[in-house]
Amino acid sequence: MDDIKKLADRIARKYHSRDPFEIIQEMNAILIYTHLEGIRGLYQYFQRNHIIYIDDGLPDREQRFVCAHEMGHMLLHRKMNAVFMERHTFLNRNKFEIEANRFAMDLLVSDDILDEYKEYTTEQLSRLLGYQEELLKLRIPLQR
Repeated sequence: MDDIKKLADRIARKYHSRDPFEIIQEMNAILIYTHLEGIRGLYQYFQRNHIIYIDDGLPDREQRFVCAHEMGHMLLHRKMNAVFMERHTFLNRNKFEIEANRFAMDLLVSDDILDEYKEYTTEQLSRLLGYQEELLKLRIPLQR
């Protein structure tokens, strides 16, 4: 079990929920729904406030994933400035995006769900749960 999964499970236990919207509210982070051009969400740490922006045009299921993904950035990459990195450095942001995706899937898809549907393939789970198969493969690294 890796550190990202341990963190997601610890957060779920602490807040008695795997719903990212409930957790964000309990953490006193600021959640802003707004029109975002070309991105689905954004995390910002500004004046000691955690702020998550979510594109208000996304379907509910996708907003839920984006919220969990941005929470991953909040918990794993608090000091990172993605906009600065993209514009002024040659660092690969992909690693941080994959980690945030892993956190989101570890939070949203519990071990209980995986146990309940252990006979399902990742493709079947994708259709059942409504998450892209590639994201589910982050949660279930071995092909089922």
